[in-house]
Amino acid sequence: MRLERRDVVPPQALVLAPLTAVAVTLAVCALLVAWAGAPVGRTYALLFEGAFGSRFALTETLTRATPLMLTGMATAVAFRARFFNIGAEGQLYLGALAAVAVGGLHDGSGFDLPVPLHVALMILAGMVAGGALVLGPALLKVRLGADEVVTTLLLNFIVLLLVSLMLDGPMKDPGAMGWPQSVGLKPELEFTRLIDKARVHSGLLIAIGLAVLTWAVQRFTTWGFEWRSVGESPAAARFIGIPVNAVLLRAALISGAFAGLAGVSEVAGRAGYLTLDMSPGYGYAGIVIAMLAALNPLGVVLASIFIAGMLVGADGMTREVPVPSYIADVIVAVALISMLVATMLARYRIRRG
Repeated sequence: MRLERRDVVPPQALVLAPLTAVAVTLAVCALLVAWAGAPVGRTYALLFEGAFGSRFALTETLTRATPLMLTGMATAVAFRARFFNIGAEGQLYLGALAAVAVGGLHDGSGFDLPVPLHVALMILAGMVAGGALVLGPALLKVRLGADEVVTTLLLNFIVLLLVSLMLDGPMKDPGAMGWPQSVGLKPELEFTRLIDKARVHSGLLIAIGLAVLTWAVQRFTTWGFEWRSVGESPAAARFIGIPVNAVLLRAALISGAFAGLAGVSEVAGRAGYLTLDMSPGYGYAGIVIAMLAALNPLGVVLASIFIAGMLVGADGMTREVPVPSYIADVIVAVALISMLVATMLARYRIRRG
């Protein structure tokens, strides 16, 4: 048995791949639910009800999906240019740290700006911080051939140590009663709520808008053609005159900026301050989301809502059936494996050798 690459990949196969992956994921996890002694139908009904069955559930799912959209796009943009950025988690935290540094400059500091300009500066600081963090691994890759998987991954731990240092030191909130958290943002600098008495905020609209813009750039512009060409074959792209290194650096910077914006979104949209446990792994979940979406920015929006729904729904499900909430993590992991297999079978055919 051997795998043979298809000359032409049927468009319907690429559309069916994520749907098949989701179906296989739910089927596989149903075995685990049954093994735990819980009714499969009721468990899944409670899972989806906890994610989408009420106004509160839906708004919580969308709130959780917002940073996932941004980290998913960060991964998709980088992977599309064959730059394997595994450092979105660190870029998220550094973007949040930069946002707090800019948004926390008040209370007699003399740093007084109009609110719209201050918010824009805070967002810009977070995006620049995320992009600057990934610039080092990108330069190491194009100049020295260093593996970006290793360099971006290791930077995650360095950033977390830096954040811990700052939260216990110069950026610690003196009114937090010893708890390691940053100073808070001005209330007027926080993102506006989209729905009254709910946590979903305008960061969701920013994330969806950027997804549409990224899709349009990749689909209709020269930059997008260069992105796709480098991702498919750097050697062929270089042969036809595309500046491969410049494209890779550009994709890396945009990727880091999106991840940094995810950190800004969490600080300004949800918490109002930075803590070391702000992210439950949004940067790593972005990899799953990007793969589940087949690196399509519009697919990232749908995949983010699906993954967020599984995470939110699992919390409510565990109160009714004897299934641990970790089933959501299993669903995410199985979904990634299923998507990789489904994509492989869409692009390759099995031949008897």
